[in-house]
Amino acid sequence: MAETESSPAPAAKPPPPLKKGALVRVNRTAYAGSVEAGASDPYPPAYIFEGPGELLVVKGDYGQVRWRRPVPDVWLRMDQLEPFS
Repeated sequence: MAETESSPAPAAKPPPPLKKGALVRVNRTAYAGSVEAGASDPYPPAYIFEGPGELLVVKGDYGQVRWRRPVPDVWLRMDQLEPFS
């Protein structure tokens, strides 16, 4: 029996990187079980998943998000954020 090479699956195009000033929301599945989720309230507020929040600063793998509410700004990993649509 001859071995056949399967062609690699086409790679999914990565989303464009988020930049300062972008409107974002938190991806619920990426946030669940993360260190950031463990350090916060057991029931996160719904507004972080609904958005929009404004990305104020990007430093390495983290971004500072300001919500349109009277709450403190938060730092979250960039892979937990997605563009607000």
